[in-house]
Amino acid sequence: MKLSSRGRGCCVAGSRERGPPPRSPFVHQLRLSPLQKAKIAIMTLTLFPIRLFFAAFMMLLAWPFAFIASMGSDEQDLEKPLSWWRKIVDILLKAIMRMMWLAGGFHWINVKGTRALPTEAAILTVAPHSSYFDAIPVTMTFASIVMKAESKDIPIWGTLIKYIRPVFVSRSDQDSRKKTVEEIKRRAQSDGKWPQIMIFPEGTCTNRSCLITFKPGAFIPGVPVQPVVLRYPNKLDTITWTWQGPGALEILWLTLCQFHNSVEIEFLPVYVPSEEERKNPVLYANNVRLVMAQALGVPVTDYTFEDCQLALAEGQLRLPSDTCLLEFAKLVRSLGLKPETLEDDLDKYAARAMKMKKGKVHLKAFSAYLEFPVSHTLESMFALFDENEEGRIDIREFVIALSVVCKPSKTLETIQLAFQLYQSENGTITEEDLAHILKTAMGVQQINVTHLFRAVDGEGKGKITYDDFYSFAELHPHFAKDYLYADQVGAESGLVTSSLLAPNGICTDFSPENAEDKNNPLQKKLN
Repeated sequence: MKLSSRGRGCCVAGSRERGPPPRSPFVHQLRLSPLQKAKIAIMTLTLFPIRLFFAAFMMLLAWPFAFIASMGSDEQDLEKPLSWWRKIVDILLKAIMRMMWLAGGFHWINVKGTRALPTEAAILTVAPHSSYFDAIPVTMTFASIVMKAESKDIPIWGTLIKYIRPVFVSRSDQDSRKKTVEEIKRRAQSDGKWPQIMIFPEGTCTNRSCLITFKPGAFIPGVPVQPVVLRYPNKLDTITWTWQGPGALEILWLTLCQFHNSVEIEFLPVYVPSEEERKNPVLYANNVRLVMAQALGVPVTDYTFEDCQLALAEGQLRLPSDTCLLEFAKLVRSLGLKPETLEDDLDKYAARAMKMKKGKVHLKAFSAYLEFPVSHTLESMFALFDENEEGRIDIREFVIALSVVCKPSKTLETIQLAFQLYQSENGTITEEDLAHILKTAMGVQQINVTHLFRAVDGEGKGKITYDDFYSFAELHPHFAKDYLYADQVGAESGLVTSSLLAPNGICTDFSPENAEDKNNPLQKKLN
């Protein structure tokens, strides 16, 4: 497979032209100079413990106010205007939360634009989502948010969460996502009786280099939304908490060690959906994303949270950050292959590939093989495998890539399938075959497998069987790290997840699993 601009699924904000993103949105590399390390060392011994104490104290101070204000409140009370004493509690809590952020080095918060009234926009969509510090606009507005139901049981924090009247999503309830959307609809259509709902539509944390695909959940109600963009214009980015990079505690430590931390919150004009957007929440989400990307001056990318999960799958082959399998996964979805039937599709396509000769096929034959008409999406997928741009591809590479997307953590199953596709009549493959298999399975343009092949081929026969490879993998479960990454991929290019909680910040995904784009939405409206 190749890394080709013809196959990349990203577009520049405000444009239909596509090109590669600046860098992976799920990677944050923080490099400190010797001077910065010295400053952090001094701050760690002086300012850090003081800030940590006062920030924790402010959160503890807020707890009794939130607890008292939440006692005895039923749903009917929540829909009524705040009583005089609850308004006082509201002001006190906002002041306490502001002091907490002040203790954390956020000396001033730059706010641009005007926040709309609940009757004008019941939903605030916030992006980019890059850190748990994105809670700043939540504590400033006390807008409701969508949270996991388990959050309300966290000591102190759970009480503060319940005070802002969130919409809870339960993991144990299979219908929870549907119920959540219905609850958001109900609140959004209450003519301002409920507080505004603040939603982070990206569904996970990124490094703010682009806006990834918005989940459609916030846009399903079809009501006007107010886009809100966040910026952290700091010389040293200690804020970003994403899938590869500093962990949650390290981010907290480094941020509290900065003398000043800047944050900008900009309220954009209310976006009123067209009739077509009301009927198509994916189109609505995409168009709002374009507006926000223009305001931020960053590109948008079709990568999603699911792509990040693919890159971080716990298999023996860890995908490098520049893998084009993320783009392939996006094209698989765009083509119409459903996640719930993907394994059946894989079996079908693998069986067809084994019956075909090992020669390459052109675009029309590829279209007939997949049973999909020739389209822009199919052409983009074809281009990913057309390594030499000769107008022909090897079907076997498509099957291997689909197997990785379908079963990302089952490396040996993908390799076994690949052996069946490439092996000769006596069940063996050569070093060249192994190179084709592994470069496709990792989504890279070139890979050196000589070290690995010679290790598997202990007898020096120049060919190996799957049994040989399986036995070797059993004895060396970290074979990719020991024999591949050490030579050419490098420690920094693979996506390595933190041992702490997954970096979803303060958001949770509640979009129904069957919410999909049936009309291939393109930009049709920019207000």
